[in-house]
Amino acid sequence: MAINKNHEFEELGGVKCAIVEKNASKERVAFLKDLLEANQFEVVVVPSPPPKAAPPTKSVEGEEATAVVTPPAPETFTIGVTNLAFNPTNAIFGRLLRTKDGHIVTQAYWYQKESSSHDEIPYYETKF
Repeated sequence: MAINKNHEFEELGGVKCAIVEKNASKERVAFLKDLLEANQFEVVVVPSPPPKAAPPTKSVEGEEATAVVTPPAPETFTIGVTNLAFNPTNAIFGRLLRTKDGHIVTQAYWYQKESSSHDEIPYYETKF
């Protein structure tokens, strides 16, 4: 059980994992998996469950019943690591992760707002 919302655990594919991110796109999964594996973490990725459907609407007497068509849910994934001590927030602000070229992973790089990590600029001076 998680102590707080920032440090969640789940069983993914039969393996107990610390959750890195939920509802991630394929591109995001590829980015995070590559980054985490380069930092010696064992990554587990499983499809996210589909969102719960809204209850059907009732029609009022005298009005035509209209069918509600819901678009298909986008394919998303849940990403976890087998190291239960891993916490993404602590890893970023504790400067524990490195890029392949040896730079420290910044918050902007983690969220893919920058294509390269500018670890010489403190996070509190970064403008998004």
